[in-house]
Amino acid sequence: MQRREFLFALSGIALACTSRTFAQSGNSQVSIVQFSDDGKSRGRVTLNKVHKDAEWKQQLSPLAYEVTRQQGTERSFSQPGYDRHEPGLYRCVCCDNALFDAHTKYDSGTGWPSFWQPVAAENVHEITDSTFGMARTEVQCALCDAHLGHVFNDGPKPTGLRYCMNTVALRFIPKRG
Repeated sequence: MQRREFLFALSGIALACTSRTFAQSGNSQVSIVQFSDDGKSRGRVTLNKVHKDAEWKQQLSPLAYEVTRQQGTERSFSQPGYDRHEPGLYRCVCCDNALFDAHTKYDSGTGWPSFWQPVAAENVHEITDSTFGMARTEVQCALCDAHLGHVFNDGPKPTGLRYCMNTVALRFIPKRG
């Protein structure tokens, strides 16, 4: 079995486990902080988790689907926008949940967008990822469970964190005015 086939098989196992979790959880609710496109907080709200299953395959590009719904990863430096530096807000490509403010973005040299903190801690959740024999912390969208990337503790001050995200998992909204 080639490495690519092995990784694809692992992704399928992860998706199957995730699908069982979704089926068991039903219409679970989550509290997030909503933001306007100009980055202003609209306050905390409680919403039903977003479950689109079949619709996501139609809504997303093949790569965005592989990354967000099957825990894939884009190649570093491969996607336009990984090195974007203008002011704005980053939203989940699947459900539009606000995830990161561009003022927390920095150049980590990795070829993926990197941030030192999410726009609101409630808007993402972190889970242990032990695939490939490594212990990492996966970052998911709290509203739809989209795989966004991983967080590492080698980032800059003030948090010391590096939220290393996949470009295709994010939708950038430029700040107006």
